[in-house]
Order: sequence, then structure tokens, then C-alpha cells
Amino acid sequence: MFEGTVFGKLDQKLQHAITDAGYSAPTPIQAQAMPRLLEGRDLIGIAQTGTGKTAAFMLPILNRLIKVRRPRHIGHPRALVLSPTRELAAQTAENIRLYAKYADIPFACLIGGVSQFGQVKDIKRGAETFVACPGRLIDLMTQGIAYLDQVECFVLDEADRMLDMGFLPDIRRIMSKLPSARQSLFFSATMSPEIAKLAGELVRDPVKIEISPEAPAVEKINQRVMLVAKPDKDALLVHLLKTHPEWTRVIVFSKMRHGADRVCRKLARAEIQCAAIHSDKSQGQRTRALDGFRRGQVRVLVATDIASRGIDVPDVSCVINMELPLETESYIHRIGRTARAGESGAAISFVTAEERGQLKAVERLIRKSIPVDRDQPYHSEGAERSTGKQGEGLPQAPWIRHGGGGPHARDRRRKSFKGRRQPDFGQKRKDA
Repeated sequence: MFEGTVFGKLDQKLQHAITDAGYSAPTPIQAQAMPRLLEGRDLIGIAQTGTGKTAAFMLPILNRLIKVRRPRHIGHPRALVLSPTRELAAQTAENIRLYAKYADIPFACLIGGVSQFGQVKDIKRGAETFVACPGRLIDLMTQGIAYLDQVECFVLDEADRMLDMGFLPDIRRIMSKLPSARQSLFFSATMSPEIAKLAGELVRDPVKIEISPEAPAVEKINQRVMLVAKPDKDALLVHLLKTHPEWTRVIVFSKMRHGADRVCRKLARAEIQCAAIHSDKSQGQRTRALDGFRRGQVRVLVATDIASRGIDVPDVSCVINMELPLETESYIHRIGRTARAGESGAAISFVTAEERGQLKAVERLIRKSIPVDRDQPYHSEGAERSTGKQGEGLPQAPWIRHGGGGPHARDRRRKSFKGRRQPDFGQKRKDA
């Protein structure tokens, strides 16, 4: 079935699994990356989630583990995938479960927010692949449960997000425990000088592949701006959801955790099924929210930026930004939750007069002006004047009320996530 494609180079067990999953042809990143990874080359991949990059790196890794069998040493994985968030790690682990369903390749998903008991049990069953968040992996290494001296393949996924969250010290400590003879894969949606420096420390003579640059990626998404006074944002959100029943899966982004919970309470009062997902939620709550969203039991998922790259759900009708992000690049990751796998999608941003600076920064990033949609009952002429959007976009409907601007909101800086200071691992090499 896969003759003539890179999938045809995989072990039959993997081909059988991806056939069951409905794979027919490789995506661009899979077609470009997999042949080089099957050769054992290091790689730098500039790609966003939703491009098929998880399969691009996991299928060659699993193929290697199947073809080159070695005795299993408990607590000493042969492959390590490092992820910035619990959701992304869990999604990667689910993909491994899918791809390895016909192969005897046990794995462990090591994430915080839940008891380590089940994860340690998976390690003791002989997990050959670890998918881990830095904090939990360091905890298990410090306890002498996990060792990295036999890692043959190392993947640093979403490196730019890792740096945003303050994980750089932890990443360097983990890298210091890896063997020098290994295959290293480095993935990031952006490539700043700091990220390029980290990549240089990780890979050797890499193949570089760039897929779906940020500006072209947003062309598939119908982006709109709705100018509104800050006190009217919640009412506008409820209005849109009530008047667009065809939006069956909607992700709403809020800058702050308490803001996400407040929005969720407002929607619940309006009898709109919703769930919130952010770092204050337990892992069980986050998993249940995502599962309900995937199954259609939850219509609206309210999330903060920390969760934006861990949400890989097909058929998201619309993404709504309650506020524009302080970090402009986060806009790309937010709206990228829709228009997955080549489909189209919609993204609406609520913008106040005070957010004109963020709006201009976003438009510079995507190299286009985002049109204004005035056909909504909370349009703010004050915000329109402030943002310089007069005469742009859709005309104002005759029934729209006038006014707006809203009270001046105090700027709230988002807290950074610092790498935790911990004692040295103090590991002693042991025979497994």
C-alpha cells in the first residue's frame, strides 16, 4: 500500500498500525524528515504542531527499536522525548500507543500533576521509550529510578515553548546525562538566537527542515478582529456562541488562569457546555476536559497559553482570543488550534483600545492587516479610533449600538516559569 513512499521503508508492524490509523500518504515534514532519520542523521525541524511532526520523529525511532533489539534494562530507556507540557506529552504517548500496537515496544509517559506510582510501574515493565516533561523526569532521576546513559535517540520537542516556560536550566541538566553517541532531534516552531544556540549544543551535523512557516500557515484561517470595550467581552462571547450553533468545537483563549475560570463560569450560566484547562488544574481535570472536548460533550474549551500547544483536536470550528497575548508569537500557536491538517478555520480576536499595541505587533508578525467585523452588538467606536481601523473590514450593521472604549485596564504582566533549583542527581551507575 505504501510502495513508493517513505512509509514503505518502515517495518511491517508499523505499516499495519498506521494503515489502521487511516494514514495514506506522508505529510511534507514526514516525507522530508523520515528518510534522513531512518539513516540515523540528527535533525533540526522548524514546524508547528498539526503538521504531522510527531509521526515524523516517532515512526523512525520505533522502527529502530524494532529492527535493532537489545536487552531491556529497567529504568534505562533507549529513546527519550522531552515535551514542555503535560498535554503535549500525553498526546505524544497516545501516538506511540497507536503506532506500536503491533510491536512489543513498551513506553512510559512521565508527567507531573499525578501520582508517579503508575509511571514507575511502566518503567519497571521495561519501558524502552520515555515521553517526559522536564520536572517529573528530573524527580525520577533524582530518586534513582530513571537513568539516561543508554539513550540512543533524543527528541527535544517544542524547544521555543520550553524556553518560554523557563525550562532551559533543566534541559541542560538532562542533556548532561545523555551519552555523547546518540541521534538528536530538535523541533521548534520558531528559531530565535537563543533557540539556535541551544540547537547547536544538541545536534551534530544536522539536516535542517523547515515546514509551514508561520506567516503562510495563517493564510488558511479566516481571521477577524472584533473591537469591543473590556466590560462587554463576556457578553460578546456568549452572543457569538448563541448565534453560531454551527460552531460545535470552540477554543477560547484567556491570558490569565483566573480569567479562564471566570469565562467558564459565565458560559455555564448561559447554559453553554464548557471546561477550563490551565496550570492550576490537576492532571485529572485537564485530561477529563480534553477528553470531553474531543468527544463533543464539551462545546467550549477555555485555555491559557500554557495549554495552547498541547491541544491537538481535529475539527475545531473556531478559536476566540478574549485578549491578545503579550508574547506576539503566541498568537500563531493559539489560532493554529484550528485549520489542522490542511483544513480551513476561523479565528476571532476581541480587541480593546488598550490592546492596539498588541494588535499592531500581531499584524507585523503575520505580515497582513486583520479585518474588522462590525456586525456584532458590542462594537466599540472608541476602540476603532484608537486602533486606526476606521473604514476597514465589514460595515457596521444598522442595529449596532454606539459607544465603547471601556475603562482603562491596568497592564498585567504574565508570570514567568523559572526552572526549579534542585540538588544534583547524585546518580550512581548501576547494573540493570
